[in-house]
Amino acid sequence: MQREEFYQHLCEELRQNRSLYPYYKLTDGTVRQQLFRKAYFMQRLAYVDQYVDISTRPVIWDCGCGYGSTCLYLAMKGQPTYGTTLEFYADQIEQRKAFWRAFGDADLFDYEYANVFDQQVPEEKYDYIILQDTLHHIEPLDQALRIFYKALKKGGKLILIEENGGCLIKRAMLFKQRGFKRIVSVYDEVLQKEVLMGNENIRTEQQWRKAFDGTGFQLVEDSVRYIRCRFPWRYEEDNTKQIIEQEQRLAKSRVKRHYAFFGLNMVFEKP
Repeated sequence: MQREEFYQHLCEELRQNRSLYPYYKLTDGTVRQQLFRKAYFMQRLAYVDQYVDISTRPVIWDCGCGYGSTCLYLAMKGQPTYGTTLEFYADQIEQRKAFWRAFGDADLFDYEYANVFDQQVPEEKYDYIILQDTLHHIEPLDQALRIFYKALKKGGKLILIEENGGCLIKRAMLFKQRGFKRIVSVYDEVLQKEVLMGNENIRTEQQWRKAFDGTGFQLVEDSVRYIRCRFPWRYEEDNTKQIIEQEQRLAKSRVKRHYAFFGLNMVFEKP
């Protein structure tokens, strides 16, 4: 299944299952807002397609899989994926799998509610570890990176898909939301214990580089990708491709990509 087909089915699922809102707002708002959100969502899927080679039938762990959309996308392409989550809405996943069975083998997506620090993570099992909007939540970060490094095979890749901690708009929104409190302890009802979590502790490219320094991981330099800086009112029915091309030209400026772009993707490899 290709990205566009997956997206169309996803939109139909969202219309049928409003419990997936507000995490997914792809079918809400004006046409321009929907095109704006679609562009971001599709660029993230395209990044997964670019850096995850499913032709080799790899072993994939989506850590922090949330509602499981990336895992379901890979399942629709015939690729098994294991996902873990600590989200309260994990009970939605079975309902989602029932919807997607009409289009492919949704049971290729296996998942569990689990804390990475409590798991007996096998060594050198995974070809890819996907961390989408997840790593900024995991604390202590240094311990987590050691676990991920051991879990990857040699030559394996950690796919980091995040928001950009340098984005001025995002920084202002987050400061209003949580102030300087970047790490918190929360009680997990399922695990029945306190869990340390990053409080939307998003980072800049430079901060991610520093966090991975000394871990053994090597950054795939040409994998660094900044996405989305244009506002929704720029979008028309037929100009999404042009907007993305314009954004990528703007991303060549170090200042613009650091302060203006909303999304940041990076790939780290285990030598």
